[in-house]
Amino acid sequence: MLFEEIHYKYMFRALQEAEKAADAGEVPVGALIVHASRIIGTGYNQMRTLLDATAHAEMIAITAASATLGSQFLDDCTLYVTLEPCVMCTGAILLSRIPRVYFSAFDPKFGAMGSIYNVAAEGKMNFVPEVFSGIYEKESAEMLKKFFADRRN
Repeated sequence: MLFEEIHYKYMFRALQEAEKAADAGEVPVGALIVHASRIIGTGYNQMRTLLDATAHAEMIAITAASATLGSQFLDDCTLYVTLEPCVMCTGAILLSRIPRVYFSAFDPKFGAMGSIYNVAAEGKMNFVPEVFSGIYEKESAEMLKKFFADRRN
């Protein structure tokens, strides 16, 4: 599926956040949130750095975006993340009401937006975001594979 050019631009920026995570010895996942064509929150995995299992890229980006807008709700925002959100991050996306989510690669171990689970589309919540996948999927998957291969060696 082809997307409008702007989505590639934002996902490329999320990949740059993932590189920051890799440079810090973290699982390379990056995220950003856009509102009115402006990046209002960025994040990358920092679980080891912060000694915090909840310090996923999405969670950090959501916290930054909420602080920027001064609201717990991120209506009219779009999340870009390099890996399919897990159950925790999908819950945060639903609770913060982010209406659009773009992710690069599916996560066959923890994915909750189409891989293992599809929490966002179950229709059990009063809010269902639009979810799109595949932008820079190969690049994100390769970055993750390289990270884990280097770790094993």
